[in-house]
Amino acid sequence: MESVKLRARAKINLGLDVVGRRENGYHDVRMIMQTVGIYDRLIVTKIPENEVRIRTNLGFLPVNENNLIYKAFKLMQEKYNLEGGIDVDLKKFIPVSAGMAGGSTDAASTLFAINKLFNLKLGMKQLMELGVNLGADVPYCILRGTALAEGIGEELTSLKPMPNCHIVIAKPPISVSTKLVYEKLDSDEVEIVHPDIDGIIEGLNKGDLYEVASKMGNVLEQVTIPMYPVIDTIKQDMLECGAINAMMSGSGPTVFGLFEDEERALACQAFLREKKDARHVYITDVFNIVK
Repeated sequence: MESVKLRARAKINLGLDVVGRRENGYHDVRMIMQTVGIYDRLIVTKIPENEVRIRTNLGFLPVNENNLIYKAFKLMQEKYNLEGGIDVDLKKFIPVSAGMAGGSTDAASTLFAINKLFNLKLGMKQLMELGVNLGADVPYCILRGTALAEGIGEELTSLKPMPNCHIVIAKPPISVSTKLVYEKLDSDEVEIVHPDIDGIIEGLNKGDLYEVASKMGNVLEQVTIPMYPVIDTIKQDMLECGAINAMMSGSGPTVFGLFEDEERALACQAFLREKKDARHVYITDVFNIVK
């Protein structure tokens, strides 16, 4: 049977600001998104049965209608009257519930696969318009690279690529409720300090890694770190290990640090693994789209 093999890549936020709240509860954001080298691997096979079969290496993940892969197929099946179904072999390497768009990027790759397997001939813009029905990060996971995300995250503008560097990624053994983080942000308990999103864009335009790093900021840290101080502990450890800068990605709890020197990045990884504040510690790099 016809199959496609895909790498569903993770993202980090170089900057994340919340600029408003809509009546429907969604938040208006300004974010700088960046694809990184860590990825999940999907093998998607077209099958004659009207089913969505999902196998994964993580037993706690849902493989039914609660999985975004399942929802992606059903969305396209209903819209384009697809006959048959798909079998998906999913190998998860992106940490789960980490603020790295693991579920969203799997959904985005599934849309790519269905488009090819069923010969729908949809363009990227059409796939992105479909993707927003699955989640605010899905359109970006289709676009990938370096981008400014506005609106609820679906209004995307490609930016100059992130300068190459080594990225240490560490996820502590906790899960953060994105809903709870935004609810606390909306309360009067938090005095919001907005990051310099335009400053990050200026650094990208110059191709200056140090300027990008110096302007990095995530407004949600002001909510998540007081709830989970280990996030700040990991940040400080990365900085002491020589990171140019370190920050929480998304609503957390994952922390990433940017390193120009590979030896320092490796030493930081070894230190964090030995200290065991983080369950997962990876070294990866920037993944930029060749245009």
